[in-house]
Amino acid sequence: MIEFNNVTKIYKKTFTAVRNINLKIDSGEFIFIVGKSGAGKSTLIKLLLREISPTQGIITYNNQDINKIRKRRLAEYRRHIGFIFQDYRLLPKLTVYENVAFAMEMICCPAKIIRREVPLVLSMVGLADKAKYYPDELSGGEQQRVAIARAVINKPETIIADEPTGNLDFETSKEIMKILTEINRRGTTVIMATHDREIVSQYPSRVIELKNGMIIRDIKAGGNEDEPKED
Repeated sequence: MIEFNNVTKIYKKTFTAVRNINLKIDSGEFIFIVGKSGAGKSTLIKLLLREISPTQGIITYNNQDINKIRKRRLAEYRRHIGFIFQDYRLLPKLTVYENVAFAMEMICCPAKIIRREVPLVLSMVGLADKAKYYPDELSGGEQQRVAIARAVINKPETIIADEPTGNLDFETSKEIMKILTEINRRGTTVIMATHDREIVSQYPSRVIELKNGMIIRDIKAGGNEDEPKED
């Protein structure tokens, strides 16, 4: 489904953010991308979203070279991918319902379908009773659940979550992880960048570790290590 083939990204001809990345992600996987700040996690995500292009190598999504997608087609490509931000990025003047509905309005979804789908997704993330609330009336965990609902409302094939539990306490983080694992169980590919080792240890999944822009470890959900450890 997703493949990185010898992908390198160099900024300003001097800083190599990721180097010689070879990676295959199958449909329906749940993957943690881990590593310290500066390891290359954010660059990997930006490359997949086509926010930036690789200096070398090819990235394919469903066998399509995403670097060859023309600008006018990028929005169509990105509809296959839902994105969850660490800092939620909700629209403060819109209610919970309106924040989620807005994602559907952006792709010109009929009002009838919006009225049907938004309550279903809010129920899935446990916010059916908060539809009329505004973001500043919610806890951090509730705001993140709104962000998740917004990311999944258009039924993307893949969800990318960038440190979705980074601003939350452990108990709230577990609630978010429960939602993400349920989304994955329904068939959506989930790629989650995180530095939270405790969360990773609680939810056995494939773990890809980056250091200095390189993959140093690729461990399957069962604990089998595909890539050798660093010397």
